[in-house]
This record gives sequence, structure tokens and C-alpha cells, in this order.
Amino acid sequence: MSKINKTNNLKKFFIKLISITLAIIVAFNIIFNLIFADKLENLSRILSLYEKENIDQVKDKLRFEIKKGLDKKYILNKEDKILLYKFYIKVKNEFEEIEKN
Repeated sequence: MSKINKTNNLKKFFIKLISITLAIIVAFNIIFNLIFADKLENLSRILSLYEKENIDQVKDKLRFEIKKGLDKKYILNKEDKILLYKFYIKVKNEFEEIEKN
């Protein structure tokens, strides 16, 4: 009777082990898909930029955004203007250092 009891306990153990493992796998897949699905889609879109149709889509999107920006009175807001101006001054100074040498 002890041997039968041990095999029953062993069967219960493996059934519990398999069910817990499957539950962990399912939970991991659900969490992964909820959190990272959008990011992976964007990454795959970036990696597929070498295809002609994707290149055309990016070109069209850039053209659309440029036209939309040109229709506005001001393209940049004040903070962006200041930031770009400071960047321009820094790059200009670095080029002046190169010319001196």
C-alpha cells in the first residue's frame, strides 16, 4: 500500500508541476504581448525599411509632415527654437576650432 501511495503522490506532484509550468508560460506570454507588442511592431517596421514600398511610405509621410508644418505660422515653438539655436552655436564654434587648426 505504501508503494501505491508513493506513486499516487508522485502523479499528483507531476500534475501540479506541469499545471504550474503551463500557467507560468501562459502568464508570461500574456504579459509579454501586452507590454511589448507595440514596440516590436515598430521595431519590425524600422527593420523593414529596405523594402521599396516601406521607403515610399516613409517618403510620403515626410512630405505630408513637411507640408503640414509649412502651413503653420510658426514651425517651431519657443523652447525648440532656443534649443536649436544653442545647438547651432555649439556646432558653429566647433567648426571654427577646426578652421583655426
